[in-house]
Amino acid sequence: MSTRTPLPTVNERDTENHSSVDVFVEPPVPPTKSASRHSLPRCRNSFTSTEEHPHIGNYRLLKTIGKGNFAKVKLARHVLTGREVAVKIIDKTQLNPTSLQKLFREVRIMKILNHPNIVKLFEVIETEKTLYLVMEYASGGEVFDYLVAHGRMKEKEARAKFRQIVSAVQYCHQRRIVHRDLKAENLLLDADMNIKIADFGFSNEFTVGSKLDTFCGSPPYAAPELFQGKKYDGPEVDVWSLGVILYTLVSGSLPFDGQNLKELRERVLRGKYRIPFYMSTDCENLLKKLLVLNPVKRGSLEVFPAFALLHRHSLFGQACSRTESPNDLERILPCVV
Repeated sequence: MSTRTPLPTVNERDTENHSSVDVFVEPPVPPTKSASRHSLPRCRNSFTSTEEHPHIGNYRLLKTIGKGNFAKVKLARHVLTGREVAVKIIDKTQLNPTSLQKLFREVRIMKILNHPNIVKLFEVIETEKTLYLVMEYASGGEVFDYLVAHGRMKEKEARAKFRQIVSAVQYCHQRRIVHRDLKAENLLLDADMNIKIADFGFSNEFTVGSKLDTFCGSPPYAAPELFQGKKYDGPEVDVWSLGVILYTLVSGSLPFDGQNLKELRERVLRGKYRIPFYMSTDCENLLKKLLVLNPVKRGSLEVFPAFALLHRHSLFGQACSRTESPNDLERILPCVV
């Protein structure tokens, strides 16, 4: 994990996690940029080039806005409509069969997702050596970079963002999809500062009664059962990550971190973190429902009696039943800003 510009720390008051352990007494640690992941895949020819900007299909490729080991992301513009998109360009020749399989799964999952707070996959173009994923462009960049530049969010702003994140994650869980890599770096902002969840490279389908066993995602956001090498249902690891995200939005810091992976693991397994003095009691209580060490008690957004409980907190506003559809949730969640 590479260190990014540190965020300012704050005075805090101690709290005790509902996981029945003493409170961790070190100050919050600023988020660190997670090591970039690389995965992605295959498709057919429609690449042309001009002296200034190459084209792929109906898109003119512009500047590079992201880069990984086997892929890069370019800003592009549709030649007819002028619409800006993000094009993920994957070198298939660098991927082994396992990585290709993972990539195809990511594409398959993104194709079936249609939610206002999830990055949309518009088109897949394949050439002999390269795969192009044409996706929605979120011009506001990463939430992580926003926190580095502006510091922590006020709770009013944080709850508006968190409502959108929860709505999108619940939408995925209702479709038996678990993200497994929820973190500030994978939360993008569009031009209107709305959340767009990105990077489904670690996502997978889950089945009730079956278990997943892959350690996925960024360690500071990983649930304790992942550090213990235990199998898991799926949604509960996203719920833990949501707790870490909520804490990060409100405090500008990570609840769990360490000088190395061993230290981080110990802190996560103890489930101890500090509550900033400015954090509201409602937000603190909500964190205690999300950052629960026992995954059975943590539950999932779909069956968590809880999802209704989440909405009783001022962080969300009026209560809703656990059977509300995503559209209903979108009507309800924005009701308090």
